[in-house]
Amino acid sequence: MQLIAAVDRHWAIGKNGQMLAVIPADQKLFRQETIGKVVVMGRKTLEALPGGRPLESRTNIVLTKDPAFEIKGAVAVHSMEEALAELSKYRDEDIFIIGGQTIYEQFLPFCQEAHITFIDYEYNADTYMVNLEQEGWKVTDCSDEQTYFDLCYEFRRYVRP
Repeated sequence: MQLIAAVDRHWAIGKNGQMLAVIPADQKLFRQETIGKVVVMGRKTLEALPGGRPLESRTNIVLTKDPAFEIKGAVAVHSMEEALAELSKYRDEDIFIIGGQTIYEQFLPFCQEAHITFIDYEYNADTYMVNLEQEGWKVTDCSDEQTYFDLCYEFRRYVRP
């Protein structure tokens, strides 16, 4: 499994249910990496997507505690056990964990690789991802520094040691 996220200097990922920044190149990379693949998210992440709808051209799996939750275009699962059973139907390298905070925390032990858009800025945030560098993950690839208006960012690929 892989995870994909955009984080700031302190590994923050969101505020009030929204992403911290919308960077077109980050969105393009996300599409390129996940088209035709399986994306795993929590209900709040689903609700933050455009129109609150599942992503097109992907298998959407939504982990929620609400046993009555259903949405057209996605598979709802209600526990980690149910999620892992559903994910066993797919190739490990085709599964992307896309958030939010609790989902990243729950699936991190199963992930071998992470695609991180690292934004060189400190946001006022209320949701975070585990700092992979503090967990011993290693950067195996890093883009040149990019800019979008006044934001500097880079694309990093991490692997579990």
